[in-house]
Amino acid sequence: MNSTIQAPYYPIIYVRGFAATMSEIDETTADPYMGFNRGSSVLRQDHQRKPVSFIFESPLLRLIKDHNYIDAFQGGGYLDDPGRVPARSVWVFRYYERASSLLGNGERVSMEQFALDLRRFILQVRDATCADDPARKADFKVHLVAHSMGGLVSRCYLQNICRHGVPAGYDGEGLELTEGAASPHYVDKLFTYGTPHNGIDVLGINVPDLGPIDKFHISNFAQKRMREYLNISKKSVAVNSLDGALDPDKCFCFIGSDYKDYDAFFKLSKQVTGPASDGLVMMANAYVDNASRAVSYRSHSGHFGLVNSEAGYQNLRRFLFGSLRVTAMLHVKQVDLPPGVQAKYDNKNEVRGSYYFDTVTRVRAGPNYVLNERRYEHSSALLRTYDELIKDQKSVYLFTGYLTEMARNASDYALMFSIDVGVRVPLFEVNRKFWFDEHFEGFMYQEQVTLAIRDKTIRYGLSLKDGIGNAPRQAEITKDKGKRRIHIALGTAANARPGFQGQLELIVDDWC
Repeated sequence: MNSTIQAPYYPIIYVRGFAATMSEIDETTADPYMGFNRGSSVLRQDHQRKPVSFIFESPLLRLIKDHNYIDAFQGGGYLDDPGRVPARSVWVFRYYERASSLLGNGERVSMEQFALDLRRFILQVRDATCADDPARKADFKVHLVAHSMGGLVSRCYLQNICRHGVPAGYDGEGLELTEGAASPHYVDKLFTYGTPHNGIDVLGINVPDLGPIDKFHISNFAQKRMREYLNISKKSVAVNSLDGALDPDKCFCFIGSDYKDYDAFFKLSKQVTGPASDGLVMMANAYVDNASRAVSYRSHSGHFGLVNSEAGYQNLRRFLFGSLRVTAMLHVKQVDLPPGVQAKYDNKNEVRGSYYFDTVTRVRAGPNYVLNERRYEHSSALLRTYDELIKDQKSVYLFTGYLTEMARNASDYALMFSIDVGVRVPLFEVNRKFWFDEHFEGFMYQEQVTLAIRDKTIRYGLSLKDGIGNAPRQAEITKDKGKRRIHIALGTAANARPGFQGQLELIVDDWC
């Protein structure tokens, strides 16, 4: 069996999320794949409005079918023939086993110990794929794919264990860690689903660190405790920072916005977190500083969860194996107020209003392939105040996504995707009172931009002028340090009140 290590097709290690009670821990360890094998079924309508099921098989099966990976479980256990296991293999890090009453001693385990166990597991994967071959070992890397707390276990491994060695009181024998110095972490990329990178908030307050009376280890999500097990270097460094342990470009954060469909250990979680969350983790806490991210209308877990979603898988495969990275920014040049509000503003009255920006990014490779979705009706739209847009000239970050060669069109060899942009009229406040005159709730501007990226050109089309899915216009490209940039003018008619004028900026560079 060929076990050549070749980028970007490294072994993939799945790291599951939090289990609170002992019954949940036991249930977790009873599942060999700890959820990574679970898919979902939804209904779609055909042209006659008849319901037709749409099946998402699971991330595990899709990686096997789409990218020729194999399941590392064979014959009742992990593959362990040294040097004979292919690099294209999917592994499940079963870190709750030692805490389970079924397979372990039933005692709670610290985040530091979980991270040490992850180190041991990564070395186990290295032995299986490389044996003692120095060339293979030199090329060996892994992709970590983590759900919820699994992302924090991964960060503890990267930011603490591999940078500072074995913590006092722990056994580090055989882990190839240098005390007080950095050791190779072997991680090429980190992908997280719904990880609370900045902790978990309840009613707007970070969960407390309860110390020795914390039966369920809820303090793992308290910023004070997070700073300890992540071993963050300075007080000035944010909790959601990788702190130099891994390039943020090598991290992708997939974020949920459906807070209504999450049936969690905390039965009131969706009430205490509310909108702008996945039912447990606030959207604002679910990403790593400076890392790429995308949002989906999915809950933290369950049948409608982030992990078992087509959107999650499409972002995962493109991040791991894609060929191009695309970052989209919206630069607002002008927003024109309604005439009555403008008169109040010109007369130095206090005018306040926040604009909602909807954005949806799709690829044409197949049905339901939405990479990023932030909508007003999902309570996930991007928000900017009038002053931020006009006085501060604050740009609106839309998304970072990845495109794969597998989706190229055979006839024109273009990588294509579309971006919806919608700007919603705010409910203005004048002198701290709502201004109901001249107000219609809805969008002041909506457009779908189609992009076709080729080796030397980038073409685009505007749905209102060119139709949906067409890209007849050639964009002017500027190049900067290997990146291609284009700007596309968007906006209402010049005399529209309220009106909007702006530019969509796309930054395209090679990936992997």
